[in-house]
Amino acid sequence: MKNKFIAFFVLGLSLASCGGKLAAVRKDAIKPVTVTEKLPHDTDDPAIWINPNDSSKSIIVGTDKDSDGGLYAFDLNGKIVAKSEVLKRPNNVDIAYGLMVNGQKIDVAVTTERETNSIRIFSLPDLKPIDNGGIPVFEEEELRKPMGISLYTRPSDQAIFAIVGRKDGPSGSYLWQYELSDNGNGIVGGKVVRKFGAYSGKKEIEAIAVDNESGVVYYSDEQFGIRKYKANPEEKDDNEMALFGKGDFKSDNEGIAIYKKSKTEGYILVSNQQKNTFMVYPREGANGNPNNYPLLAEIPTSTIECDGADVTNVNLGTNYKNGLFVAMSNGMTFHYYSWDTIQQLIDKAVK
Repeated sequence: MKNKFIAFFVLGLSLASCGGKLAAVRKDAIKPVTVTEKLPHDTDDPAIWINPNDSSKSIIVGTDKDSDGGLYAFDLNGKIVAKSEVLKRPNNVDIAYGLMVNGQKIDVAVTTERETNSIRIFSLPDLKPIDNGGIPVFEEEELRKPMGISLYTRPSDQAIFAIVGRKDGPSGSYLWQYELSDNGNGIVGGKVVRKFGAYSGKKEIEAIAVDNESGVVYYSDEQFGIRKYKANPEEKDDNEMALFGKGDFKSDNEGIAIYKKSKTEGYILVSNQQKNTFMVYPREGANGNPNNYPLLAEIPTSTIECDGADVTNVNLGTNYKNGLFVAMSNGMTFHYYSWDTIQQLIDKAVK
């Protein structure tokens, strides 16, 4: 691999109004298979739930970020099929499988709720609350407003942890990690087990993504780079493993999605927010170094000012045989792409 393996694309000159902003439309942008129905306020972050009985009936859960917002579930045609109770400015969302509640394994969606300084837990696929109104986060801190979240499932015992970021915070303990468990009577609670994470102070930390198989967590220190840490709190290792992407972004490095080709190989895709592209890095590292992340490709997308994204390698049916990539866009929508389209551009870039 070479650092020159970068796909460059020409920026379209036309302009379009989207989400109340004047936004550049890229003539070379890949086209989505589907654009979802519009949400009432402001989309921010998606997560993919794989239906264990029929993957073609999987759903996308996305946040509608407003004081009168909520979580929405979309089918693979982009139609709204479920909605949570009203939430006060939900920001990011992630999904985990098999949380033990009332002696049963339940899949969950967990979102941050900024205006209540809490995280919220919902069962899937019905989006029913199982948290008795929420789990307070960053308690006794001056800076509390939660934004980013990602869930880590520990392979050894299937314990599930929420790694939560906030609008602002101190370097070294910007992120707090909570172990999620049944408090009794089917109510999920959270216990702080770790505080970690360096912060440049340039903007904020919102996008967080965990790689369960590799046991690591990545997060976007906006306008600075992508940081990598171990995800398992039992290892008691809060040393930064890698810092990459510095200088690769027009302004903000945002949403992170991890595509898995095998147990260790694949791609890390990070939103180049103000350029309307995604930067692609090797999941396994390069040149025998798992913490070396050269830029492989730059993928232009139809999304505008993308905050959040997710991806799966699971066959979801005709349009998504090798997986689906979903990304938020201004205009209150999420865009679905066939992974094959993205893979073709990566392959072209790394030749």
